[in-house]
Amino acid sequence: MKVASWNLNSIRARLERLLAWLAAQQPDVVCLQELKVADDEFPTEAVEAAGYHAVAHGQRTYNGVAILSRLPMSDIEVGLRDGVEDPQARLISARVAGIRIYSAYFPNGGEVGSEKFAYKLAWMERLRAHLEKHASAAELLLLCGDMNVAPDDRDVARPAEWNDTVLCHPDARAALRRFYDQGLVDTFRLHHQEGGFYSWWDYRLLGFPKNNGLRIDHILATEALSKRCTEASIDREARKGKQPSDHAPVVATFSDLP
Repeated sequence: MKVASWNLNSIRARLERLLAWLAAQQPDVVCLQELKVADDEFPTEAVEAAGYHAVAHGQRTYNGVAILSRLPMSDIEVGLRDGVEDPQARLISARVAGIRIYSAYFPNGGEVGSEKFAYKLAWMERLRAHLEKHASAAELLLLCGDMNVAPDDRDVARPAEWNDTVLCHPDARAALRRFYDQGLVDTFRLHHQEGGFYSWWDYRLLGFPKNNGLRIDHILATEALSKRCTEASIDREARKGKQPSDHAPVVATFSDLP
């Protein structure tokens, strides 16, 4: 099974790119983030014509997540279901071929010390608690998405420029490590211990041409599923061309599934 995660930064603006990428790469499951459309504006017909089932949790102008799958999806769940009133559309999950798959758009956090940064850390803890409550270590589970955290300095082209920002701050990295402590495995790092791989480049200041990037998009797997991960990559080519998303798709392949 080939699973991808991609922050499109507007599915309306990037639909043709998405459809072309689906046709070329043929992933089995794709988790999308930052749709920036309400549910009734999601391009379901175009996605289905491309051969995919789709479930989405959208929000006009901001946020929004979706899962596309060649295989049928069941047991759809939206949000964190923890009783906290939160209007931001950041999480959706479904069961595909016996695997619980989450598409998550972690908060960016704005600036360190701001209310947005506090919300980011609180949201990450809420998600961690949700997984602790609803998922066992033995379950086959994937947490995919734009997590807005570079795990360590290997994942940052210019650490000195970024280490005091919300994407690399020690508190944000510690919050991400708690998912690892809970038993989730970074599938990309399984196959690439070295640095120099990035999934996001700022539109400003020629971030992509200068390769001033960060690896902030991740596919995390429970240990049982991580042992079946045979390959992981970042499709840098998908970041090229006119009017791209500022993110590239991340991809992981799993074999010997039940």
